[in-house]
Amino acid sequence: MPLYETVVIARQDLATAQVDELTQSIQSKVTELGGKTEKTESWGLRTLAYKINKNRKGHYVLFNFEAPPQAVFELERNMRINEDVLRYLTIKVDQFEEGQSAILRQRDDGDEGFERAGGGDRGYRPRPPRRDNTGDEA
Repeated sequence: MPLYETVVIARQDLATAQVDELTQSIQSKVTELGGKTEKTESWGLRTLAYKINKNRKGHYVLFNFEAPPQAVFELERNMRINEDVLRYLTIKVDQFEEGQSAILRQRDDGDEGFERAGGGDRGYRPRPPRRDNTGDEA
């Protein structure tokens, strides 16, 4: 059976228990459709790049599973119907990544990377010289 990775973004106003319930429902749907879930990772509440349905943040969950292609089609249909799911992306992979995903490794290393607002370490930039509106160059 083919291997797939799916990242699901759920609404920001869901409680952690509701996100876990959504995760369990997706896992049970995969097994119901003849697949097997290998790994599930919750990446937590993260800031979105742009607003989606008035949400600035979303709960991210990663699923690694193997299933027939018809099961993936049905799973995506169910996620389209679910109001708690803002976005999802499913890709076919050759093999699953061993250990933690890059997102969790980045969090463990303490590298804030994309979380930092304002650019952070761009360095010192001097101000340009002020010009008067009189037209006289002094």
